[in-house]
Amino acid sequence: MKLKAFFTLLLGLAILQVNAQPTVKPDMVKTNKGQLKIQPITHGSLVLQWNGKTIYVDPYGGSELYKGIAKPDLVLITDIHPDHLDTKTLDGLTLEGIKMVVPQAVADQLPEKYKSQAVVISNGQSTNQLGIPIAAIPMYNLPEAADAKHVKGRGNGYILNIGGKNVYISGDTEDIPEMRALKNVDVAFVSMNLPYTMDINQAASGVLEFKPKVIYPYHYRGTDGLADVEAFKKMVNDQDKNIEVRLRNWYPEAAKNKAAEVKKK
Repeated sequence: MKLKAFFTLLLGLAILQVNAQPTVKPDMVKTNKGQLKIQPITHGSLVLQWNGKTIYVDPYGGSELYKGIAKPDLVLITDIHPDHLDTKTLDGLTLEGIKMVVPQAVADQLPEKYKSQAVVISNGQSTNQLGIPIAAIPMYNLPEAADAKHVKGRGNGYILNIGGKNVYISGDTEDIPEMRALKNVDVAFVSMNLPYTMDINQAASGVLEFKPKVIYPYHYRGTDGLADVEAFKKMVNDQDKNIEVRLRNWYPEAAKNKAAEVKKK
């Protein structure tokens, strides 16, 4: 009986461990120093793992989404909105002594316990963390206006050079000139959700201009639901088949709900 109870316990722990893993499988990108592992989390949140280091980008949605993933060695935060600066999620993670690369507006709103961990950079500035060069790129709405949801200079997009690969994280932006002028981007994460950022037409136009080798549509939930990323992919590849558009499920709960609705019909 004791042996049976032991195996039952092991089975239970295995089930818990499986349930703790992220619901979307990670992708791999080859660099000049091993593989870069890309783990979509939800909305604008992702995890990058390379050379034994783990980077959380805009941790959001609850710390339980990060179960089964190594604790961060670095955190990047793009903006002050709660789907980027999510203090509840931060509080649920193991962040003691971990640097957070942030714009000044985010640093100003960080809880006191995190302020000493902030590495503040503004648009056009850069820092080197974990041996990875990180540059802050503008992110903002068009046309520029004082009452825009994202004003120029407040938030940061980021470009990280990881093992010789340039990784662009757009943050909440439209197809601004600074994005369209980017060069030599290997992997890009580009937002597309109205009315907060841009529609798929603007996103496709911007992507076709700066031509990343790989593009992930992310941050694509707007007030009217999820953007049509399949249509975005078609727009891009109808004009440039060399751009690899990777569609991943950043909203597994929405997909689950949709499947349940179809089943009811």
